[in-house]
Amino acid sequence: MTYLCNLFILFSVLLFSSSGWASEEDEMAAMQKELNAEVLAQPFDAADVAKIDAYIDDALKNKRKPEGSAPSYWRQGYTCASIRRYHYRYNAYRNCLYHYRYYGRYW
Repeated sequence: MTYLCNLFILFSVLLFSSSGWASEEDEMAAMQKELNAEVLAQPFDAADVAKIDAYIDDALKNKRKPEGSAPSYWRQGYTCASIRRYHYRYNAYRNCLYHYRYYGRYW
């Protein structure tokens, strides 16, 4: 009988404590969802366009070739604006603009 009683107590403790964890997990998931919405609501900022232009002008002056291969996420029909739209890194956007200015085409 004591074995069943102990088993019942253990089961009750686990049941009540797991429901507390579930509400905490739900609260954390809701907070993460809210944070993700805030981040995605902000437009991608390519930072200072003049800084990108200065980088490109310097690279052209020093005859540096841009990266020859497209990034792994690049799809046919993409433009540099696609990188901004899908929130990729600043360097990827800068490199895309440089590649386009150097070759006159996208990857």
